[in-house]
Amino acid sequence: MKKVYRVKRNEDFQTIIKKKNSVVSKQFVVYFKSNEFDHSRVGISVSKKLGNAVIRNKIKRQVRSMVDAIFDMNEAVDYVIIVRNQYLYKTFDENKQDLMKLKKKTLSNR
Repeated sequence: MKKVYRVKRNEDFQTIIKKKNSVVSKQFVVYFKSNEFDHSRVGISVSKKLGNAVIRNKIKRQVRSMVDAIFDMNEAVDYVIIVRNQYLYKTFDENKQDLMKLKKKTLSNR
C-alpha cells in the first residue's frame, strides 16, 4: 500500500472515528467516512495489548497486504481498521475473509 493511501495523522484518525460509521467483527473494527480526495486512505491501529513491537508490526504488514488485495483505492473514502485480540487466534486467510466481509458491509452502510 502506497503512503499516499494511508491515514497517518492522529487528527485524521479522530475525525474518522468520531463520525461513528463502523462495522464490527471479532477480529476487526472498521470505521469509515467519505473524504475530499479522489482516492481512499486506510489507517491501521494495533493495540499494545496484542504484543510487543515486533508482533504489532507483523500484524500491520499483514493487514496492509489484505488491504491491497481487498480495497479499491479509487473510492473517496477514509477507513480506520482497528485490530482486535481475536486476530491472533485465526489464520491469515480467515482474517482476510473476515475483512472482506466487513468491506462489503461498509458498501451497504454508506
